[in-house]
Amino acid sequence: MREDLLHYIWNFKKYPQQGLRTTNGDNLSIINTGSHNHLRGPDFFNAQVRIGDQLWAGNVEIHINASDWYAHHHEKDSNYDNVILHVVWNDDISVYRKDGTEIPTLELKNQIDTHLMATYRELMKANSGKFINCEKNIAEIPEFEFNNWLERMFLERLEEKSKVIENLLQTFKNDWEKVLFTLLLKNFGSKINGDAFFQLGQNLDFAKVRHLLGKPLELESLLFGMAGLLESEEGLDFYYKELQTTYRFLNAKYELGNIPISNVSFFKLRPPNFPTIRLSQFAMLYASSHNLFQDLIHIPEIELYGLFKVKASSYWDTHYNFGKESQKSPKIISKSFVDLLIINTIIPLRFCYFRHKGNYNSDSLLSIMKDLGEEKNGVIGNFKLLGVHVGTAFESQAILQLYTNYCTKNKCLDCAVGNRLLNLKS
Repeated sequence: MREDLLHYIWNFKKYPQQGLRTTNGDNLSIINTGSHNHLRGPDFFNAQVRIGDQLWAGNVEIHINASDWYAHHHEKDSNYDNVILHVVWNDDISVYRKDGTEIPTLELKNQIDTHLMATYRELMKANSGKFINCEKNIAEIPEFEFNNWLERMFLERLEEKSKVIENLLQTFKNDWEKVLFTLLLKNFGSKINGDAFFQLGQNLDFAKVRHLLGKPLELESLLFGMAGLLESEEGLDFYYKELQTTYRFLNAKYELGNIPISNVSFFKLRPPNFPTIRLSQFAMLYASSHNLFQDLIHIPEIELYGLFKVKASSYWDTHYNFGKESQKSPKIISKSFVDLLIINTIIPLRFCYFRHKGNYNSDSLLSIMKDLGEEKNGVIGNFKLLGVHVGTAFESQAILQLYTNYCTKNKCLDCAVGNRLLNLKS
């Protein structure tokens, strides 16, 4: 037995509606199960129950064993003084309030339909090699219900991303441009170099970076140097030496030697995603725009692609790494990469910025996400194989949130899909 199943049973009244009695034999009627509390304190607030002839209003606490009340030290916590009913699977001990009165108890282990228990066990069956617990039935969920849940998942994912932004704002003393610089740099690093690029962005003094806007060589040398890409004592070619000389000048001017180097990786990366290419593209983006933050916050979605229409510096037309020539190919930022920047940087930043300004409109963000194509990865591919429609970035972001925060954590009873399946089959 799991406590989350008991919460589900109580919340959705999956117990007999007639003939209930407390463990002391008193007649019990459930008038209102209360509001589910996911924070500290009793599990359900503002419930109403009738015990005998007395109507009680207060809170409900749920445990597997009644003795868990003492194991969790609720008898010492004033948050539990207003508990009017203790709902347990197994009543192994009487529980008392601080004033010595016994808390009425409802024991459930002989009250629950066996088919519900069997359905739950099948859904939650461990070590079965399933991708997700509900993979056989997820396509049965009505489209309207599933789409409503996806919208909830998308907004939940935005909230999680906003926490990173809020922390950066606090660290950078509400410097939105510095926050953008750091987040955008992180997402230019993608999965492999995201953390290293993020550290680089955090460590750089953006006041010094501002002096280099419009100076692509200086900005490129700063980023390459701080990424540990200019440390060779053997100058590979003229451009490398030029960057190295410029970085040494900037190092002396801005005392960069005290800032940790963010070492980057080329391992498992396709050449267009090499850190050399991405850092140069990032430098050219900032070198070509002096109002990047205002542009990214306010311009329409369709104009964002023009804003990112930049390429790595000309040296990289014939290189992916220093000193190794390749076939000529301008290293432009692709549309698919811009889509990822919109999804992972611009939308979360707009969400936070407009909420700070008091004019947040979720519909406008949802509209942008629904205009973008879905992300391509193994998780999304597996959901499609199960018959789940994923065609937009809104849907793929919502599915990733569902998978990461619910499916992989067996939180089926906190999920609208799991709840619906149990209701259909019980």
